[in-house]
Amino acid sequence: MKDLTQGKPLKLILQFALPIMLGNIFQLFYSLADTRIVGSYLGEQALAAVGVTSSLNSMIVGFLIGLTNGFAIITARGFGAKDEAHIRRAVAGTFMLGLATSLVLTAASVLFLPGILRLLHTEENLIPLAVRYFRIILFGMTAAMLYNVCAGLLRAIGDTVAPLVFLVISALLNVGLDLLFVRVFAFGVEGAAIATVLSQIIAFAACFCYLWKRYPILRVQRKECRLSPETVKELYTTGLSVGLMGCLVNIGSVALQGAINGFGEHTIVAHTAARKITELFMLPFAVFGTTMATFSGQNMGAGRPDRIKKGLIQAILLVWGWCLLMLLIAYLAAPWLVRAVTATKETDIIETAALYLRVNTLFYAVPTVICLARNTMQGMGDSITPLVSSGVELVGKVLIAVVFSNYFGYMAVIWSEPVIWILMVIPLLVQLIRNPLMHGQPERAAVGADEGR
Repeated sequence: MKDLTQGKPLKLILQFALPIMLGNIFQLFYSLADTRIVGSYLGEQALAAVGVTSSLNSMIVGFLIGLTNGFAIITARGFGAKDEAHIRRAVAGTFMLGLATSLVLTAASVLFLPGILRLLHTEENLIPLAVRYFRIILFGMTAAMLYNVCAGLLRAIGDTVAPLVFLVISALLNVGLDLLFVRVFAFGVEGAAIATVLSQIIAFAACFCYLWKRYPILRVQRKECRLSPETVKELYTTGLSVGLMGCLVNIGSVALQGAINGFGEHTIVAHTAARKITELFMLPFAVFGTTMATFSGQNMGAGRPDRIKKGLIQAILLVWGWCLLMLLIAYLAAPWLVRAVTATKETDIIETAALYLRVNTLFYAVPTVICLARNTMQGMGDSITPLVSSGVELVGKVLIAVVFSNYFGYMAVIWSEPVIWILMVIPLLVQLIRNPLMHGQPERAAVGADEGR
């Protein structure tokens, strides 16, 4: 366990973030490997079929992950306040509410999947492949949610190493199963989906066993499974805010995907490749965002909002250094990266994806602030401002998908995110400036603290 309420903020943030970073790299690695294996052994049509589901997958699974990350913030506050009863109630509620929400969402998604794909203007020849792949992913998303519950609870009490270990094992297993099911057994796109789901089930089982044995503070009793209305409200207020924040973002991405699907198979493959590489480029945004949510949650629980501002500023400056490096890589190596991810030799696919990367990386300083500020606000208990910012992104992407893509084609998609980022950051900066907690003094002194201020 790691107490983030005492010690130098930047040092604590880095120690907390590094295992999450490594875990996300491995998670991204098996996502990229999945793309490469599908492209190499099943062809560009299969890769396009998987690609048309990517934004939909991000929206549905992303909502569940956001929901459970929001639940974990409540555990972090209880840990910062040293309130074990509150922690156990939050843990029980996290598992129960997460499971119930996941089952309802799975049933609805599986039932309406073909209709949703047609609504997104998916080419008819891609729909059967996309349905066969994505239905398996949807049936397995409860396992992904349960792993994220365990990982989120461990991070809430400061343990970021154990989730890393289990994720690395899962990533390596996923790649091996991909090769087995796709190349050896020739299961097609279904093989790639089965490999992903099995690896997630194993990651959850291992992580849960570790959590239960290692941390008595997270073990719940039967009495704590009887959730009070207050506990349900507290969990859902923060959980739905974080989940909907991500969901609004991804609804906009789904709208954009609908426009992209109308540009043809090569554009779909190019966009899929560019987004996979972008996930790597933007990895520190999500990592330090998750870190700041826990850091601010623990410090709010401990009555130390004065530490949050310093930690946020230092984390932003650190990630800006990464942004400069990604800008350099995009302009020097983008075509090579696209070929490495897709195994394609089509010049138009490579050039289109490279252009997307080179335009977006010019503006990475802005989404750095967005990601870290939104998560910090969630940890501090501000559930409204991040939703407003995400709503701006949703409206912007829908407008571009419905209006501007008809006139400017894929260039409208390429320029959509930089323009929207600039609009999104405005309400966040205004609220940070106005929030008295960002300028106030500590509510109480932390006992034995080495503040490093």
